[in-house]
Amino acid sequence: MRITIDDLESDAVRDLLRLHLDSMHDTSPPESVHALGAAGLAVPEITVWTAWEGDELLGIGALRVDAGAAEGEVKSMRTHPEHLGRGVARALLRTIIAEARARGLRRLSLETGTDESFVPAHHLYLSEGFVPCGPFGNYTEDPFSRYFTLELAQA
Repeated sequence: MRITIDDLESDAVRDLLRLHLDSMHDTSPPESVHALGAAGLAVPEITVWTAWEGDELLGIGALRVDAGAAEGEVKSMRTHPEHLGRGVARALLRTIIAEARARGLRRLSLETGTDESFVPAHHLYLSEGFVPCGPFGNYTEDPFSRYFTLELAQA
C-alpha cells in the first residue's frame, strides 16, 4: 500500500468522495452531514491523503488545520468498499496522526456518524487512542453525530 498526498483530480478519488457523501446522506439528515466533497477538501487548510495499490484507489483521509491552530480535525475518512478489512483506514489514520504530531498539534478530533454502519469506524478510533468527547469547533449536539478526540502530547 502506498499513501500519498492527493490533489483530488483523479476520477477514482472523485468517485470515492461522491460515494462517501451519498452514503452519509443515506444515514443522516442533510443538516447532520458534515462530510466534504472534492471542492470542500480543496482548500489550503486541508491536506488529503489517498491509499493506492498500483493504480487502484483503496481509500482516502484528510487533516484540517486552520491557520495558527493547535488542534486538527480528521476529515473524509473512507475506504473503498472493495477493500474493507485490509487496514486501509488504519494506515490512513496513522498517517494523519503522524502529520498532526509533526506539525506540533496538541489535539486531533473528529466527527462521525452514529448509524450502525459507523461501528467499525468507532472501534478503529478507540483502538488508536481516541476517546469520546463532546462537540468541538463549530459542531453542536446532534443525535446523528459522535465525536472523538486524541491528545497528541499524551498519545
